[in-house]
Amino acid sequence: MWDIILQASNDILFDPNTLLLMGIGVIAGLLTGAIPGFTIAMGVVLTLPFTFGMSATQGVATMIGVFVGGLSGGLMSGMLTGIPGTPSSVATTFDGFPMARNGKPGLALGLGVWSSFFGGIISAILLVALAPQLAVLGLEFGPWDYFSLILFSLTITASLSGKALLKGMIAGILGLFFATAGEDPINGMARFDFGWDPLLQGFAFLPVLIGLFAFSQLLSDIEDSKQARRPLLEKSMSAARIEHRQAIKMIFARWGNLIRSSLIGVFTGVLPAAGSSISNILAYDQAKKAAPDDNTFGSGDPDGIIAPEAANNATAGGSLITMMALGIPGDVVTAVMIGALMIHDIVPGPSFISDQPVLAYSVFIAFFLAHFMMVGTQALTLRLFLFATRSPMYILAAIILAYCSIGVFSLHNVQFDMWVMLGFGVIGYTLRKLGFPLAPMILGVVLGKIAELNLSRALSISDDMTLFLSRPWSLFFLILAIFSFSFPWYQEAIKLKRQWASYFIPFAMTGLALPLFLMQGSIRPILAVGLIFAALFIFWKTWKKNKLEKIRSKKDKNLNEKKT
Repeated sequence: MWDIILQASNDILFDPNTLLLMGIGVIAGLLTGAIPGFTIAMGVVLTLPFTFGMSATQGVATMIGVFVGGLSGGLMSGMLTGIPGTPSSVATTFDGFPMARNGKPGLALGLGVWSSFFGGIISAILLVALAPQLAVLGLEFGPWDYFSLILFSLTITASLSGKALLKGMIAGILGLFFATAGEDPINGMARFDFGWDPLLQGFAFLPVLIGLFAFSQLLSDIEDSKQARRPLLEKSMSAARIEHRQAIKMIFARWGNLIRSSLIGVFTGVLPAAGSSISNILAYDQAKKAAPDDNTFGSGDPDGIIAPEAANNATAGGSLITMMALGIPGDVVTAVMIGALMIHDIVPGPSFISDQPVLAYSVFIAFFLAHFMMVGTQALTLRLFLFATRSPMYILAAIILAYCSIGVFSLHNVQFDMWVMLGFGVIGYTLRKLGFPLAPMILGVVLGKIAELNLSRALSISDDMTLFLSRPWSLFFLILAIFSFSFPWYQEAIKLKRQWASYFIPFAMTGLALPLFLMQGSIRPILAVGLIFAALFIFWKTWKKNKLEKIRSKKDKNLNEKKT
């Protein structure tokens, strides 16, 4: 074991060429992630041809550098301009951008960088320790389970809508509607194409994302001529100093959110095709639900930055687990990595770690090292990004729009994608003005196609709808979806001190214990028993508390009657 670790360390840590290539990869990833329209997958794909002449260790290490750098690079543009550089940074903009505009860009960026670092390190530890065990979960999921997972994810629209619940639901439905345009993923049936060939491919996610977020934000920023001449951030240079120490202290003070979000990221990464575009929104939603006061979310709450950034970097570790243990790509990036390994006659799979132990441990070490490189590199370059935001808004808007257009066009090399960006930019701007939240619409567009694909697969295998309830994982996510959808009403009932709200959590725990009982193995039924006992304990404590409050209120009422 130790000789393998030493050999892998020698290939990564003590090889100057590998270190140099990894450093270049991290910088390339940061730049790719920071530019709206340039995805992480695009950066890794562009890196692939350069790995042909490298060894397998150097090639994978370089791509891991691009991967980690890209996941963290998206927070720069998201926080400074309100435009997420990558889909994995969508939720980061919800609180990162308001905090930066409130005069704390250094703190916002510091929270993002260090949350990404700690989330990545937690996932790296789990990658090394739990790779064979966690990867088995991916084999248990069928299309029924994936559809229920996506259905649960769609219930997050209720949380992302804030007080405008009806408008948020409408925006989410609009997103799902736009996701249905184009050919059916299973049968190839054309829908909503209106006889126009470009619409047969549907709306690509990237132009929609950039249009809704970037173009609509730019239109809002330059609609007033005076506002267009102002810089995006008007604070002095001292405000641009990154507050590393304060950011680390704030993250450690919220260690529960950090660990929870990192575990969400790892779990999402383990599921093939889920990815960081889902995990960052899931983590944000759970952080908002766990907060004592969720009204601060959307206005610069630190928890709203820590959760998505910890989750998206942790997703990388989860996707590497499935790649190394099963040979299943967790996302597009790991699919490219599998292709790079196959060029060197190495096929990842269940026997990968035992057949290629040195390369496997090289991946572990490279993933750890890439996060340290990311912190060091980003800390040196963030000042340049902050300085750039002090240009007049109309100049910055023109540059950003040019980069967005290049990125969108380079996706498929078709002009239609640029018109999609323009069209959804106008839609996004209109919805903003009418008070509709854009996040639920983005969620609908992202998850709609995945939900439809898995529903079609499930029904093509069997038309028995009871499979959605009889399969344990599917039932687990459906129960979770019910409680997640009703959570905003529960929060409102807590504020109004409704008695039924005090029983919400124990009922949720009892409901989730049922599918755990149905799962294979001995650990999950034990967890189910633990959940039931915990629910009974909370139920008893709540009943006792409510009974004491009734007795107290009755005594107070009797005293008042005697006084009168």
